[in-house]
Amino acid sequence: MKRLVLILCLMASPVFAVQPGEMMTDPVQEARARDLSKGLRCLVCRNESIDESNAELARDLRLLVRERIAAGDSDEQAIAFIVDRYGEYVLLRPTVSGSNIVLWIAGPVMLILGLGVAGLYVRRRRNTAETPIAALSLDEASQLKKILEQ
Repeated sequence: MKRLVLILCLMASPVFAVQPGEMMTDPVQEARARDLSKGLRCLVCRNESIDESNAELARDLRLLVRERIAAGDSDEQAIAFIVDRYGEYVLLRPTVSGSNIVLWIAGPVMLILGLGVAGLYVRRRRNTAETPIAALSLDEASQLKKILEQ
């Protein structure tokens, strides 16, 4: 039982996908590469960074980032190269510019509109007078009594 718990704990611990053979010899450049890798999305795993993913494409992207850094690119140039090649979807934190600005603004605008519509609905419900329920006439009461007796 103890072994099972130990195995489950080890399986639940975070595993970093960067292999020792991928690492750069310069610790400063390796730190830059790891930092950039954490901001890039694995195109296979979706919402997982390439730093954490074990997919082959994530490995290729990690190597590409390291190649660009080794070639002397700045962080911005390396990211721009990858975005040009794979599209802005590869960024875990997309930019707030161009056509993306509509997506960034749409959520809060829809929330405000929804709250406004809900507020108007509640206010109109409060302002409407409740119609009183009319009592049954003698004829209706006698018909109801006959139906209930059956």
